Amino acid sequence: MNEQHKKRISKFLSLVLRHKPEVINLTLDENGWAAVDELMEKCAKNERSFTREELMEMVETNDKKRFVFNEDKTRIRANQGHSIAIDLALQPQQPPEFLYHGTAEANISSILENGIEKRSRQHVHLSQDRDTATKVGMRHGKPVILTIETEKMHEAGIPFYLSENNVWLTDFVDSKYIRNDH
Repeated sequence: MNEQHKKRISKFLSLVLRHKPEVINLTLDENGWAAVDELMEKCAKNERSFTREELMEMVETNDKKRFVFNEDKTRIRANQGHSIAIDLALQPQQPPEFLYHGTAEANISSILENGIEKRSRQHVHLSQDRDTATKVGMRHGKPVILTIETEKMHEAGIPFYLSENNVWLTDFVDSKYIRNDH
């Protein structure tokens, strides 16, 4: 599959599996799973057709591991990043001492004053390393990497979750736990 086609389909899958399944009248269960056959059929009706092999390649080679199949590959869902109510059935985890948040330079003053909010998403996303956080921050402008004191947050009773693609999730990061090392 050529890269342009793969990127187009991946973006469309992000839209329907994370934000707007109604665009193609797709049914997601309470945990965000969609039947692969239904997804493929409804995408094809909306001029976004792909083969099962192409879908498997997209899931397996996506650099951010955005999607996952169930064990028998009959169902698919996004790993995180939903703006719709989905129960990912994640269990609380103890985070490492520090995690990182990449953002645009334009957002820094607001974040340092108000903290990091999930806004329209279900969770705040945090990265395990600076490189990943930098890539995230670059999507929004000149990147700034913030160090989050996650061990202190966890000790204060704030829950953390680890998605299947190793993105750390929490509901809110108070500014007192944020370090701007730049």
